[in-house]
Amino acid sequence: MLRGFSRISVVVLFIAVIFSSVTFAESPKEIIVSAAADLSRAFKEIGAVYEKETGVKVLLNFGSTGLLAQQIEGGAPVDLFAAANKSYIDSLEGKGLILPETRKLYAVGRITLATPKSYAKLSFLQDLLRPEVKKIAIANPAHAPYGMAAKAAMEKIGIWKRLKDKLVLAENIRQTLDYVETGSVDAGIVALSVSIGSNTNFTLIPEELHPRIEQAMAVIKNGRNPKEAKGFADFINGPAGRPIMKKYGFVLPVGMK
Repeated sequence: MLRGFSRISVVVLFIAVIFSSVTFAESPKEIIVSAAADLSRAFKEIGAVYEKETGVKVLLNFGSTGLLAQQIEGGAPVDLFAAANKSYIDSLEGKGLILPETRKLYAVGRITLATPKSYAKLSFLQDLLRPEVKKIAIANPAHAPYGMAAKAAMEKIGIWKRLKDKLVLAENIRQTLDYVETGSVDAGIVALSVSIGSNTNFTLIPEELHPRIEQAMAVIKNGRNPKEAKGFADFINGPAGRPIMKKYGFVLPVGMK
C-alpha cells in the first residue's frame, strides 16, 4: 500500500511540475526600459500600443540619461536603454554592457525656449537677458544631454556666463518642464518632445546653435528578456512607432543608423 501511494504521489508531483512549467511559459513577459526623460510622452504611447499588439508588458523608467547609464553600470535590471545622446550608448558598448548588434539611432531631438502659459512668449535666447526674467530652468548639463544642448546654445551666442546666476538646474528635462509650467521659473530651455501639448508658450531654438542631439538605444547585455527588448526597439523605429515619435517632434534623417 505504501508502495502504491508512493507511485501515485510521484505521478501527482510530475503532473504538478508540468502544469507549473506550462503556466510559467504562458505567463506574459515584461521588459524594463530605461529611457531619457524627453521620451516620457512618446514612449508611454508607443508602449501601450506595443503591449496591446504583443502582450509584452513595457515597464518604463524615465530619468536623466547620465544617471540612467550609471544605474546600468551598477547592475540595475534593465532590458533596453534609450539614451538622449548616443555617446552614452557608445560608452556602455565600450564597457561590454550592451549587445552591439542592437545599437541603433532612433531620434534626433530639438530644444525650445519656453515660458509659463500666463507669461509673454520669448522669441530669442537673447530675451533671457531681460531684467524681468529672473529665473531660468535647464536640465543639469553635468548629466542631461538636453541641458548640454541648452548650455551650448547659450555659449554659442555669448550669454552663458551672463545668465549663470539666473539658472535653476533641474534633474532632467521633464522636471525642467515642470518648473516652467508651474511658474516656479520665468523661462526654461526644454525638449520639443515635452513642449508639445504642454501648458507653456514655446519657440523652437535654431538647431545650428548646438550640437545635434542624436539619440540612440540598445539592448542591455545582461537583461532578462533580450528578444522582447529588441522587438520593442524595432517597434519604435517601425511603421507603428515612427508616426508617434514624429508627433512629438522627433525626426530620423534618412540614411542615419
